[in-house]
Amino acid sequence: MIRVLLVDDQRLVRAGFKSILDGEDDISVVAEAADGRESLEAAREHEPDVVLMDIRMPVMDGLTATRHLLGDPARAGTKVVILTTFDLDEDVYGALRAGASGFLVKDTEPEELIHGVRVVARGDALLAPSITRRLISEFAGRVDRPAPSPTLNRLTEREREVMSLVAAGLSNDEIAKELVLSPATAKTHVSRIMTKVDVRDRAQLVVLAYESGMVTPRWLTP
Repeated sequence: MIRVLLVDDQRLVRAGFKSILDGEDDISVVAEAADGRESLEAAREHEPDVVLMDIRMPVMDGLTATRHLLGDPARAGTKVVILTTFDLDEDVYGALRAGASGFLVKDTEPEELIHGVRVVARGDALLAPSITRRLISEFAGRVDRPAPSPTLNRLTEREREVMSLVAAGLSNDEIAKELVLSPATAKTHVSRIMTKVDVRDRAQLVVLAYESGMVTPRWLTP
């Protein structure tokens, strides 16, 4: 059973999402919170697998709450998905840097919401290419890039190629097709890369790829 915590200051939004998710046999909304501070308390009490986190909330915003939640070693297995609208893109990018596993727009279709929760719960990142490309292409050039991470030197040429394709928003199946590999082999490459560079998931891998300068927004041109 996937345990979900809903965090949004709008009660109707929480009620709508709860109705959708609780209708699934493998998903249960175990708690709700109306602001970031409440979300931290609810996470400690209910130990959710997935947190659906709004950004603009009173008391404590979702970006701050995400940093606190994912910075807690006791929450190592918890995944955060940011709930947003397109006008909050820059905050979403900050949330990905803080360790969020992806994002969903608030008017997402019910089946996309359900799929998103399942994807994140099994350890993958929720990175819809259409939104990811807009985020990265718009904001990757704004961040102050550090010197290339020495951890990238641990990667083989093939792994660097795979990491670049992950940063371009490709799924494991798409990477397999691009490189003429089996999907299982592509998945193994991605898992090994994440272990070598010490990131939580694909979202963090994308951020690292751009901030290290390994790839640039030209990958994301249509």
